[in-house]
Amino acid sequence: MKYTVSIQIDLPLETVVQSLADPSNRPKWLRGLVLHEPLNGVDWQVGTESRVVMKAGKQEFEGIETITRREPADLSEIPKGTVVHFDREIVGNGMWSAVRDRLAEAEPGTTLWESESEYRFDSVLMRLVARLMPGTFRKQSQQPMDDFKAFVEQGRDVREEKR
Repeated sequence: MKYTVSIQIDLPLETVVQSLADPSNRPKWLRGLVLHEPLNGVDWQVGTESRVVMKAGKQEFEGIETITRREPADLSEIPKGTVVHFDREIVGNGMWSAVRDRLAEAEPGTTLWESESEYRFDSVLMRLVARLMPGTFRKQSQQPMDDFKAFVEQGRDVREEKR
């Protein structure tokens, strides 16, 4: 299963990318994040593998995330017209996914974030669920983007929301 979701953020590309790359910000916008720890390498660098634990309700997911692409490597001064690429693969119990993020200036002072996701499942049941409920997967991919937008534009922290 493959799909793309996107969002426009009303901040300059460099501000968005630097905030997205800052690991201390993740718990503020990545709903359900329990743990994100590099097992080797440097966080957000190509080749780095990290243990990721996410929780949604009573369900917990654990997987290994591998950074497969980061362009440009230096995010401190992004040249005008640059498209920032950040790709990763996640392997967990019975599933593999790849996320390919592209961030670019939409118009002066705004950023377009497009995220392409691809999933593969080992079990027949999960493959069936993915075919019957593709909207659920899209929604699960769109939610962190919406939360990130609220965090960087308004300072909203998902940990402060009432459950």
